[in-house]
Formats: sequence, structure tokens, C-alpha cells
Amino acid sequence: MISAGIDIGSRTIKLVIFKDEKIQTTRKAENSFDTLKVCKELLNGLSYDTITSTGYGRHFFSEHFKCDVISEIKAFAIGSKYVLPSCRTILDIGGQDTKAISLDENGRVKKFEMNDKCAAGTGRFLEIMAMALRYTLDEFGENALAADESVSINSMCTVFAESEVVSMLARGADRAKVARGIHQSIVNRSVSLLRRVNIENQILFAGGVAFNKCMIRILEQQLQSDVFIPPDPQIIGALGAAVFGK
Repeated sequence: MISAGIDIGSRTIKLVIFKDEKIQTTRKAENSFDTLKVCKELLNGLSYDTITSTGYGRHFFSEHFKCDVISEIKAFAIGSKYVLPSCRTILDIGGQDTKAISLDENGRVKKFEMNDKCAAGTGRFLEIMAMALRYTLDEFGENALAADESVSINSMCTVFAESEVVSMLARGADRAKVARGIHQSIVNRSVSLLRRVNIENQILFAGGVAFNKCMIRILEQQLQSDVFIPPDPQIIGALGAAVFGK
């Protein structure tokens, strides 16, 4: 059986084709105002026996493709267990939400917490802060990692934080140190969420923000533990949906 999983996120849509207990194909595309069109383009030319959707747009997709749906929490639990069988804690920082999930020894969800009230501490927050500091997203993480200290910001509200950063630059603050402080603030927020579900090793970091090396470094320092980064941390939800479908 060939099983497809599609994770329709607010900013990115991810697709995994799963066959013979292995990932056969992965695809990703930026979401747009026409989510259905993006999904059809991702699926174009691919063959599969079943497809399962997850993510915030899972029900919308299911209405058009008549497929099964599973929650993001369950999808991330299954996907994380597949790439890291010993996984007990998951941190997922996506485009517009953050999830902390704890698993039992069999990979079942014990508890989860989500920060989805606003974009604070998410991928979108990082993008806006990078623009405020006049960095590309890659430069943002690299310069923050190279900074020898951090300048903290007081607000995690996206609008107020952007204004605060602009004011700091006007007063001559070091851009790299401010970037480091922003990363530190996001990690503080993420670790607080993780502690609410009880942190156990091994810890898996998923989502697009897991590509950011500065985030990884500060997270490991704060947790005093190694953190596992999947080869492609963005596809964990889609992978979980595909494995579930099989």
C-alpha cells in the first residue's frame, strides 16, 4: 500500500508519500489564498492508495478529497515516533503556533500544550523580527549565534516587539545582540510550554524553526540536554499522517 499524508499548515503545506515502511517522496510549498490549488499542485503526478490530512486545513482538504483526518497532535506523535522510536517529548514551532507534546513509552500522547493565541514565539514572529533588524532569515540566526551576549526585549507581542526593536536600533543597539535576545526570549517561552507537559528525554524538535541553529544551541543549553533534529523537521506532521493512513 502507498499512503500519502498531507499537513496543511497556515504558512506551508507538506506532503509525504510512504511506501514499504519508508518515505518515498516529500514535497513542500508555501500556502496561499488558494489552499486547494496548492494542494493539487503538490499531488500532481503522484500515485497513492490512500491519503490522510492533518494541520489547520485538514477538514477543508477532506471535504474535497473525501479522506481521513487526524489531529496535528496525533500526527506529530506518530511521525516523531517513526523517526525517533525513543522520543518522549516533542517541541514543534511552526509558522503560527507552538506545540509541546509528551509521549509514553509506546508513543501515545500523555499530555500536550499549544500556544496558538498569537504569533509570538513562532516562525512568523522570527520572520518579522528579522525584517525589523534588516536581516534575511538565514542571516538572523547566524548573527544571533555569533553574538557573545544578548540584549533582551520586554515584549513578545509581535506588534510591540517590532516597535521595541526599531527603537533599540535607533538608540544604537548592536543588531546581533538584539537578535540573540529575541532567540533567547523564544526559547524561554518554548521551555515554559515544555515544562507544562513534563520534559523527558529524548526530545525531538520539529517545525521550520528547527532549521535555526541558534535556536537549537540555546534550547539545548537551557534544557541541559541534547535535542534531536530530524533530517527534515518540517515534514513530521505529514509523515505521521502518512504512517497513520497505512
